[in-house]
Amino acid sequence: MKLRFIVSLLALVTVFGLATQAQELPKIDASVSYSYLRANPATSGVGGFNLNGGSASASYNFRDWLGGVADFGGYHVGSANGVNVDNHVTTYLFGPRFTYRNSRRITPFAHVLLGTARTGAGIFATSRSHTEFATAFGAGVDWNVRDRFSIRPLQFDYLLTHFPEVTNGNNQTQNNLRVSTGIVFHFK
Repeated sequence: MKLRFIVSLLALVTVFGLATQAQELPKIDASVSYSYLRANPATSGVGGFNLNGGSASASYNFRDWLGGVADFGGYHVGSANGVNVDNHVTTYLFGPRFTYRNSRRITPFAHVLLGTARTGAGIFATSRSHTEFATAFGAGVDWNVRDRFSIRPLQFDYLLTHFPEVTNGNNQTQNNLRVSTGIVFHFK
């Protein structure tokens, strides 16, 4: 009887130990994404234009629902509104990420990021490059394919920038949209 109890207890501890190990929270999530950026100048009469590029981010998970993220992106435009500009925008953003980990397959998240954006001369800027304050409010979803690998089918970000614009040279607020898709690696 005593041996049966000990064997049962060991089996129970082993099963719960494996289940706990399978649900272990990754400490770092690293992603690489393709990004589409729809730039919307604030100056009336100037239409929005498209930039294509990529972004990389790393998130350190403090809790199962809270992490700190660093997001770096680079986007290129060849022509804007029929004008050849061949230029770029880069972003350097940091902030908290809130994650809902209730499903083994789907992991939605939201974040608030603050940092800077840099543009070359000729996009928003007057005649030279500018580095200005930027903010991103966004959300997305990860599809967990394996324990250490996910696909990020969709991430949306409202990217707020404050570049000077060509018409008046003063800083204006640009309301931009960033849509990304990519892959995520989980490190425990």
